[in-house]
Amino acid sequence: MAKTTTKIPCKPYFKLRSRQMTAKAASGEHTWTVPALCAAYNWPTNAPGGGVIAIVELNGGWVQSDVDSFFQSINQPSPQITDVSADGQTNNNPNQYLGQQDDPDYEVALDIQVAGAAYYVATGKPATIRMYWSQDIATAVNAATKDGCDVCSISWGADEALWAASDLQNMEAAATAATQAGMAVFAASGDNDSSDGGPNPANVDAPSSCPHAVGCGGTSKTDTTETVWNNDPGQTSGEGTGGGFSTVFPVQPWQAGAPNGPGRMVPDVAGDADPNTGYNVFVHGQPVIGEGGTSAVAPLYSGLFASFGTKLGWITPTLWQNQLCFNDITQGDNGAYRASPGPDPCTGLGSPIGTKLMALFVSSGGSGNSGGGNTGGGNSAPASQARLPKKSPAKKGSPAKSYLKRKKK
Repeated sequence: MAKTTTKIPCKPYFKLRSRQMTAKAASGEHTWTVPALCAAYNWPTNAPGGGVIAIVELNGGWVQSDVDSFFQSINQPSPQITDVSADGQTNNNPNQYLGQQDDPDYEVALDIQVAGAAYYVATGKPATIRMYWSQDIATAVNAATKDGCDVCSISWGADEALWAASDLQNMEAAATAATQAGMAVFAASGDNDSSDGGPNPANVDAPSSCPHAVGCGGTSKTDTTETVWNNDPGQTSGEGTGGGFSTVFPVQPWQAGAPNGPGRMVPDVAGDADPNTGYNVFVHGQPVIGEGGTSAVAPLYSGLFASFGTKLGWITPTLWQNQLCFNDITQGDNGAYRASPGPDPCTGLGSPIGTKLMALFVSSGGSGNSGGGNTGGGNSAPASQARLPKKSPAKKGSPAKSYLKRKKK
């Protein structure tokens, strides 16, 4: 895959539709324009807006012509986009990996186009997006927090086992500081089923496993059905949503109704991620029919929550207290775990019901910053408390640390 100099071997979580997948696509499956998918998820159309969207990128880049072509294709104005080098070294650098399967430009385009379009559908206004370029995710999140952004979308990650303990602590500390400053943080849960690409059948991805990040899993959505995204049934390591239980962060008390596991359950929420039912975007001067991955879900939620206003803060406890704001996904599996009624380690609470979520977070006066995300414990839990492991016996067969085998360039 495209090389990145980040000290943690994070990768972008996007997937492109392959010929094999297209050939075996079930009847009724089709790709989506972002506005059509938003409509299917009952997006609001009168949200107050005002939230600034931060997007974290470790590699790749974007060009204005692709952005303009995409938004013209869906009859929306282009968002305002600003590039920020969070580490003083990394910045927008498109067209460096042309022809490679894991060209990170596809990730960058997906993030901008999904977040911007989702925001516009909800508000009728172009989004304000700030791109934070860095070799380290925590550094980018800290920069976005300092700049006062309101939501943060992270579509890069790696198996928890690949993170040094100090790096995970820094990541959770950055997410905690972000939520204390009012910025909600969304992170993709991975695209390699329950193994997260490692040799063991059950691992989870960071930073989605951080308690102060909203872990975003994936579904396969048609006009009439929605199931767990898994294009390799029966396999724990394949193409499908990541999910499971952290071996680093303890069980979180606000995850009411979650199955018992050795640690924090991932993901918290989900949305369409299957490339067979994926997103139509624009990259390298060409339309792309069907781009997916859990990296599409983080910007989808980021666009929605930015439309609710500013400084919503740590929204996760509130989401778990209001599970009827989601479509419960009860069919499918991601390898080691199977979906069931209620929260599960495949799709969490489920996919969004946009109008219900807006009613939850936007006051009747329409201010958009009612602070609904700060209930249920809100910003009071320090990072050190969230990352201390519980000294309780793990369930038999609980995931052990493993090494993520990455494809080489």
